[in-house]
Amino acid sequence: MDIAANFENLKNELPPEVKIVAVTKTRDTPEILQLYSAGHRIMGENKVQELTGKKDSLPGDISWHMVGHLQSNKVKYIAPFISLIHSVDSQKLLKVISREAVKNNRTIGCLLQVHIAMEETKFGFSEEEVLGLLEGFSPGDYPGIVISGLMGMATFTGDEDLIRSEFRSLYLLYRKIRESALPVSAGFNELSMGMSGDYRIAVEEGSTIVRIGSVIFGERTYE
Repeated sequence: MDIAANFENLKNELPPEVKIVAVTKTRDTPEILQLYSAGHRIMGENKVQELTGKKDSLPGDISWHMVGHLQSNKVKYIAPFISLIHSVDSQKLLKVISREAVKNNRTIGCLLQVHIAMEETKFGFSEEEVLGLLEGFSPGDYPGIVISGLMGMATFTGDEDLIRSEFRSLYLLYRKIRESALPVSAGFNELSMGMSGDYRIAVEEGSTIVRIGSVIFGERTYE
């Protein structure tokens, strides 16, 4: 598996303004170092335990993103170094991230995860909850964090029309917030949509960040 070549092909396919988060779930250090040697520095993990272990064993200039479901009692382990948390799915979690950011004298970027899929198992705010949170949002109440945008996961399906409609609905919410007079709108510039199976549709529908694993590293051989 030529990881560097896979990454270059992906990078050349995407518009230059779209950021690639290489999802390193279940990938070992030599695989990640192949990608690092190709010049890529933005990596994402789904689980805190894997994230902290890899952070300690890999070069320090990697920008780590948390892309999986995050429990509030695990925030303290990643707050000292995490660059962006994609999966903020509750106001409680937002408050914990704020508290831990202050403890570590850091500013942590957060994306609000919106539930756009048909599956009930996926996490996230509803559109109404996001708007309600942001309308009442005061930066002074959440020191140490910046709400940088939204994240969403489409239904796991072969129905491309459904996937497209879900991504489009999230993009429209993103645009609505960006064009509003809400306090967060100035720094609200990221839309994390799309994984290995649906990133092309996501980019067509306005994604600024894609979360890619198997297209870069190949199919997983274990979970």
